[in-house]
Amino acid sequence: MGHGDLMSQAEDVADQVQSVSTVSSQHDVTKNAPEGSNSTNTMQRSSTGDPTSCSHLCHHPAVNQRGHAPNYYEWFLRVTKHYLPHVARLCLVSTFLEDGIRMWLQWSEQSEYIDSTWSCGLFIANLFVLINLLGQLGCCVLILSRNFVQHACGALFGIIALQMVAYSILWDLKFLMRNLALGGGLLLLLAECRGEARSVFAGVPSLGHQSSPKHLLQLGGRVLLVLMFMTLLHFDLSLLTFLQNVVGTALMVLVAVGFKTKLAALTLVAWLLCINFTINAFWSVPSYKPMHDFLKYDFFQTTSVIGGLLLVVALGPGGVSMDEKKKEW
Repeated sequence: MGHGDLMSQAEDVADQVQSVSTVSSQHDVTKNAPEGSNSTNTMQRSSTGDPTSCSHLCHHPAVNQRGHAPNYYEWFLRVTKHYLPHVARLCLVSTFLEDGIRMWLQWSEQSEYIDSTWSCGLFIANLFVLINLLGQLGCCVLILSRNFVQHACGALFGIIALQMVAYSILWDLKFLMRNLALGGGLLLLLAECRGEARSVFAGVPSLGHQSSPKHLLQLGGRVLLVLMFMTLLHFDLSLLTFLQNVVGTALMVLVAVGFKTKLAALTLVAWLLCINFTINAFWSVPSYKPMHDFLKYDFFQTTSVIGGLLLVVALGPGGVSMDEKKKEW
């Protein structure tokens, strides 16, 4: 018998001794533990590979899928997934609802402003106010009731373009960016509508290509939404302002390229909510002052952008994003 055979036999004997000692130790623990105790059941389940021994931990909100660190973010998404799209729609159309009601309450002021600015006559000015009033309120009702959503979004795009020309928003970069961000929210609403329409034909196979219209709409909506935050950047020399600009720019880039999209969008929602209820607090200004209307306009436009970001959280980034590319890597 050679040296190699002796070594192999020695290793086999060592493995047998180790296995016997393991079985005996488990037997001793089981024998010493009370009958029907948790430790006995847990050891028996773990030795047989029963996955139900710790299944209750997987559903705890403070334990993520890996079972290590707390992850309240994923728990929040699970809890709100049925309500988030409805809240997002309501926030998204809030600025159109407010503007339609304002057209009704300030009919004479709006028509006089259009007539004095464009010298178009009272008939055209009143027609402009009427189109804005009926168009915005009617489209909001259709969107919230989920009827003819595509047509309603198209009409709201037309109203945005009409107001950009009528109120000379094209020449004001800040207001232009905010209106484009509002258009980004409508693109995400169209993407959600296409998703719902496709789910009706769930049994029909589709190509699922990343350049599908829904994914392109989501990409365009994400890119336009971040324009809102470019209007919030300040170029002061203070440290706090510098940190806010750095964090805000990083979150904007993450949403635009679609990396950690839901978490970045949810963080921007929290940031905008803080800004909206502190800086745009129009209720703290008397209604007869012009600043009241400006703050009210900013408040509801910011709320609409929040609705668009909530749609990003609800729908995800889409196929044209780094989050989707990571699945292929």
